[in-house]
Amino acid sequence: MDPVFWSELVRVIEEHYEKYDGFVVLHGSDTMAYTASALSFMLRNLNKPVILTGSQLPLGMIRSDGRENFITAIEIASTMEDDTPLVPEVCIYFENQLFRGNRTHKHNAEHFEAFKSVNYPTLAEVGVHIRYNRNAIRKPNFRRLQANRTLDTRIIILKIFPGITRQAVKVVLDAPGIRAVILETFGTGNAPDASWFIDSLKEAIGKGIIVLNITQCRGGSVDMGKYETGVQLQQIGVISGFDMTIEAAVTKLMFLTGQYDSQEKVRAMLGRSIAGEMTTPSGEGIL
Repeated sequence: MDPVFWSELVRVIEEHYEKYDGFVVLHGSDTMAYTASALSFMLRNLNKPVILTGSQLPLGMIRSDGRENFITAIEIASTMEDDTPLVPEVCIYFENQLFRGNRTHKHNAEHFEAFKSVNYPTLAEVGVHIRYNRNAIRKPNFRRLQANRTLDTRIIILKIFPGITRQAVKVVLDAPGIRAVILETFGTGNAPDASWFIDSLKEAIGKGIIVLNITQCRGGSVDMGKYETGVQLQQIGVISGFDMTIEAAVTKLMFLTGQYDSQEKVRAMLGRSIAGEMTTPSGEGIL
């Protein structure tokens, strides 16, 4: 799966949007969280369910989890209250749980319970009954759907590790044509405090490259005011990704850089929750 596929999927949904109450997308589990995150940004003012689901075992196998996932996803996608879709957002349904798509990551390659949403509650728990967590579900805004199909893939990830060298950092930051770098840091946004590291990032930002700080931890949030290095990163213009998943960070950057040429506009939008993908200190993004 890649951005070309995401764009085509958005085109199909837009073309048939008025004909159906909701949409179910059968998708491979490995990149499902990326696709769900991308669709959440590309389908602005979404007022109908778009549910991604799949299986860990192929549908044709006796013990496949695919049948239950598929059937329940259809039921959720068609559920209405007062003639309004109950879950008007992009979701992942897997193994009896409904998640907000851009809050989800695949955490297990072998178990049926393959996905988790550590920083945001599940939208529904499925047993004999489907119990919806209404307080966590985004509310419809009843505006006209805006399907944005342009993405810019000129981004790169720099994962920090103990002993990372100046040469390794330089290779990433000097990659030809990149517009943005996702900095995967330790804990709450901590990173090496070596002057060459800070100076390298400062030089890249000075050249117009956007640097977004995402924690390597699956749970918790970036807080660049907690440690000295984080404060330095903030001072040179590194942007906090708060509690975004890496999947949401990648696709949000692709979306924003695809929509805006202005670096300042992208930076401003990165700091805001635009599809419920992160929670800021002010509480933005909870719904």
